[in-house]
Amino acid sequence: MNLAQKLAPSILNSDFLRLGEQVKSLERGGADWLHFDVMDGHFVPNLTFGPPMVEAIRGGSNLPLDCHLMVNDPEKFVDGFAAAGAYSITIHQEATANPAALARRIKALGCRAGISLKPATSLETLNSCLAEFDLVLLMSVNPGFGGQKFIPESLNRARALRRKCEAASLPTDIQMDGGIGFSNAAEVLASGVNVLVIGTAIFKAVDVAEATARFKALLK
Repeated sequence: MNLAQKLAPSILNSDFLRLGEQVKSLERGGADWLHFDVMDGHFVPNLTFGPPMVEAIRGGSNLPLDCHLMVNDPEKFVDGFAAAGAYSITIHQEATANPAALARRIKALGCRAGISLKPATSLETLNSCLAEFDLVLLMSVNPGFGGQKFIPESLNRARALRRKCEAASLPTDIQMDGGIGFSNAAEVLASGVNVLVIGTAIFKAVDVAEATARFKALLK
């Protein structure tokens, strides 16, 4: 099953003072989605932004907004992000007692539903709910901060997850986030991942649009 490969730059690493300008640079470079790392200071030891940021960017960009909720009690947050204009909402398997029910609720709100796993969380925890989700986000670093080093075992996890999806004939997007750059992006894509989340390697570049275009050129 060949799924379209997509580039989802993470605005967590952007220059917030120039965010509108940088979003336009991402668009010029060919970004497919904009990725939002939402952190509550509890599930992970960092605090970022909420629905108002999503709503503001929704008003200035037509790119799909991909919201990754690294929060406790995600049930309390999904309505707000859907109302703000999220295209997809990803919750953490570790943060909810009933991921399948929450996936159905997210889709009822008109969004795609995603589920994310920390690096130490077994893929087997998805067995009872995988079919409910449109997307699985495999963290290739421990969530909470940008700029971390890629965990090589993430490639084997992606291969195993793609086999699991194909065995069940599921057209599931597999997304990976953390430590991806020009040195390993092709290897990540070859492992079965079809959505790359990239932050530092794009926003720390001299030319954001050019860096975006270089990553986009790696995609099929």
